[in-house]
Amino acid sequence: MSTKEFDVNGTDYKIVITEQVIGHVNNLKDLYNAAYEDPESFDDVSAEISSTINEIASTVEPTAEDSDLDGLIQEIIKAVDTKADQITKELQSKPKATKKSKSKK
Repeated sequence: MSTKEFDVNGTDYKIVITEQVIGHVNNLKDLYNAAYEDPESFDDVSAEISSTINEIASTVEPTAEDSDLDGLIQEIIKAVDTKADQITKELQSKPKATKKSKSKK
């Protein structure tokens, strides 16, 4: 978990990036992709998009203003993507454990 702070339209927001927030962000990105790939499905997924945005926004302090929501969600998506990149780099930089072979006596 990590805490991120954002300035959106002059308001300072804070969010704790938890597994749940990461899951919501990834779900939101999937919904955006679905709507982009099939614009006719937008009506079907728009309610899910709105619900997911509200789930993410509910974890932000202070409560997000409607006028800040778009910019705030963009900042949260960037923060989650950055966190995911950091984790990937850390995992890649760790030496891989090798199995020790047992010799028969």
